[in-house]
Amino acid sequence: MTTPDAVSASFLLTEALPAESADAIADLPWAPPPVSDTYGKRETNNASRTYFGEENRAKYAVCETVAQAFQSRPVVDAIQKTCNVDLTGTSLRIEYCQDTDGFWLEPHTDIGVKKYTMLIYLSKGPNCSHWGTDVLDESRTVVARAPYAFNEGLIFIPGSNTWHGFEKRSIDGVRKSIIVNYVGPEWRARQELCFPDKPVA
Repeated sequence: MTTPDAVSASFLLTEALPAESADAIADLPWAPPPVSDTYGKRETNNASRTYFGEENRAKYAVCETVAQAFQSRPVVDAIQKTCNVDLTGTSLRIEYCQDTDGFWLEPHTDIGVKKYTMLIYLSKGPNCSHWGTDVLDESRTVVARAPYAFNEGLIFIPGSNTWHGFEKRSIDGVRKSIIVNYVGPEWRARQELCFPDKPVA
């Protein structure tokens, strides 16, 4: 894990998950959702978004395994220590994303209820090397692009200076990833949470 200079409190990841778990997530039997213009926001298509919630944890072993790992005290403690963040009382939220050609995200900072964000990339092949998340400065200028490779990723602690997005570019295939968040108790969409009634730590 390394810390880039572009954004404070951010880290690049390699070997983010056990290889068998990363492969199993990428092989989940879910087709990419049919998505029109997102207008630069994931929430534009909320109805077609997929989470490691209670139903999918019960149906798919890898959803349960990965959710239990990120819920566990050793992992939470390691994240808190490494990233200097307090996750007490937060809840785990894991979204599975499958982005196709035409997808883009406008520059944004994560909302305050998100206390921690981890992006793990899950596509393979030479055609996806330019699919990494764009990191921007406060003038909304792209200053870096996270390397995109299977089982690598990006961590950042949401804040007013953690601008990121995805400039529209060719996606020849499916850009797969998971987004791991720990969110505060005010998070309303409880069905998105891995353990809706069980905060971490």
